[in-house]
Amino acid sequence: MGTFAVLQLTGCAGCEVSLLNALETTDDQRPAYMPLIISSEDIPDVETLLVTGAVRTEHDLYRLRHAARKAQRIVAVGTCAISGGVANLGDRDDVREMFFRERSRRHVPPILPKLQPVDAIVPVTLYLPGCPPTPELFLAAIGVRTDLEPPKTVCLECGRKRTRDRPAKLRGFQERPPDPSICLINQGYLCVGSATRGGCGAPCTRAGHPCVGCRGPSDGFITRSSDVWFQAIKRVFARMTDIPEEAIDEAIRSPQLALFVFQFADYAGTPRDPSKVL
Repeated sequence: MGTFAVLQLTGCAGCEVSLLNALETTDDQRPAYMPLIISSEDIPDVETLLVTGAVRTEHDLYRLRHAARKAQRIVAVGTCAISGGVANLGDRDDVREMFFRERSRRHVPPILPKLQPVDAIVPVTLYLPGCPPTPELFLAAIGVRTDLEPPKTVCLECGRKRTRDRPAKLRGFQERPPDPSICLINQGYLCVGSATRGGCGAPCTRAGHPCVGCRGPSDGFITRSSDVWFQAIKRVFARMTDIPEEAIDEAIRSPQLALFVFQFADYAGTPRDPSKVL
């Protein structure tokens, strides 16, 4: 196990919290640099650099290029670093207009014309998907765990039972709480776990919240376009429900899923080796 540092770019610090949870379980691993808990401006030479957040500002760009020279391997951590996350919404014209409408918000580092994932700037050795990645993934990235099995889909990890029920419309949580044992799709909820990368243990769907795709596409879709992912999701609903395809398509492209689903078009724009994604 070698040394590691954490570089936080534009994001929410959720990944750092998950990392701290992971470090609670081990006594022999501590970051050499992590601004959230260590007061230091200098990044030392390390074996592994964990990069969280996206390249949204000129300051992000400078810090990433500078830090990358200090590390032997770079790990893109979380949805933001891999393909945009929350910060990716800033590429939408309506969001930009709303942001700059307030003059006080202009006192921030200059924003780049387009958000970039980490691997568009520097070579990445490993990807930890999720919003945030689970503590187990962090332990694997820094060499504490070596027994992680290749992830499948969230659907296969969920454990809910499929039935022959075929709902005719999408259901909202305001109608009634979901049955705790039955597949959410069979109950009419918009769940995309069937095509979303597993490895998280399906905590959302087990608790009754439909999967929103925060871990990105499963292995079969990483090297393909987002439209192929959308079509796969719609085929699942066509097979298991009587909900019109137009309603599913509109729901998938709605703000409810825009945070995660839309960003994964970047997977097709930047070819990635599935074996490098935990």
